[in-house]
Amino acid sequence: MNTDLSLLSLFTDASALVKIVMLILLGLSIVSWTLIFQRGYALFQAQKLFDAFQKRFKTTTDLNRLYDYLARRINNDGVEEVVRAGFREFVRLYKQEIGQEAVMVATERAMRVALAREEESLEQHLPFLATVGSISVYIGLFGTVWGIMTAFRALGSMQQATLAMVAPGISEALVATALGLFAAIPAVFAYNRFSAHTQKMIRGYDTLAEEFSGALNRRLHSQSWQETSETQPKEALVD
Repeated sequence: MNTDLSLLSLFTDASALVKIVMLILLGLSIVSWTLIFQRGYALFQAQKLFDAFQKRFKTTTDLNRLYDYLARRINNDGVEEVVRAGFREFVRLYKQEIGQEAVMVATERAMRVALAREEESLEQHLPFLATVGSISVYIGLFGTVWGIMTAFRALGSMQQATLAMVAPGISEALVATALGLFAAIPAVFAYNRFSAHTQKMIRGYDTLAEEFSGALNRRLHSQSWQETSETQPKEALVD
């Protein structure tokens, strides 16, 4: 039995099934790390956009200016899309001169739908990280148990067993558990952190949507809303 305990040697000397387990765990680790960096960057950008838009909203007293800003934006992402959806529905129904309560109900419903879509976008790939964190250890443990069984079967055919003979086989088996932990620990950590960050952002989106709904409601009841269709292209809020 080979006594070289390098990682490459432990892999090459392992049984076929343990090799498959190691390759699966290595693949899961690579994919999860890729998603960790991708999700981390996406959440960073979303938080940056939210902070900037929240500051703009807090400092804007004229809703027409906010309307103009969103209309000029080619792509509205994150909380901007939530507010834009509410603005678009509000303007569309306001022009039809229907009841104020119906206008606000439809506006809030449009924002809730947009908020649900943004929540789904923010939580993208998080279930995969949770799955990797849950199953990787068990996959590694399966490889370890199988490897140990193989090692003991090999020892059973020998007349004299020594520690030098047992150690390599046990080491080969334990590598599977180590790989399982290597894949699971970052995935669990990232999932918990990203989930907490996502929920915090969703609460922020929801709060800002409520504030925006209140601003629209006050403007509607004050009867001071200025029609913007004459100065802005209709498709600015429709496309």
